[in-house]
Amino acid sequence: MRKLVYYIAVTLDGRIAGPGGEYDLFPAGDEEQGAAYSTWVNSLYPETAPTAYRAAAGLTDAPHRYFDTVVMGHGTYRDPLGSGITSPYAHLRQYVVSSTLEPDVDPAVTVVPGDPFALVRALKREENAGLNVWLCGGGKLAGALLPEIDELVVKHYPVVAGAGIPAFDGAFDPTVFDVAERTAFPHGVTLTRLTARR
Repeated sequence: MRKLVYYIAVTLDGRIAGPGGEYDLFPAGDEEQGAAYSTWVNSLYPETAPTAYRAAAGLTDAPHRYFDTVVMGHGTYRDPLGSGITSPYAHLRQYVVSSTLEPDVDPAVTVVPGDPFALVRALKREENAGLNVWLCGGGKLAGALLPEIDELVVKHYPVVAGAGIPAFDGAFDPTVFDVAERTAFPHGVTLTRLTARR
């Protein structure tokens, strides 16, 4: 069975975005550091680059390595939608969990108005799927799906937001994960992959 993997950037105080959904709070380091970090991350998870940026990142023809499907909440989808992008990850199967979004927003996007558990469990059970399911955000959806998350891939940035969207916004439910690997970068970012302890 394939895995649900929450791959996300996080501040030191556990925020994945600012109060208004801002993403520019994550420090990139100097030009050389930023380029080295982006190249390394894109080599591991090339499919997580939005379709609009794949050519600039040299990923136009990059094969999927880890994910073939993306699941996101309405809040995460709202950012590209506000820029007129209705299919932000056109190279993946896209699901948006939302009870308010119109179902015909884009033919390449499946809007799921109901239970995200049923969606994720069905995706995990798909036969011959091969690759994993990327939980792209946001915090409320991650909090709701916490029991179904098999892996975390967390990019910790050396910045405190002070306020914003938490990585997990749900009920009190201590859930232990084990560190599988960790890599540190010169500009202070650490990338940690963790597996759920079941």
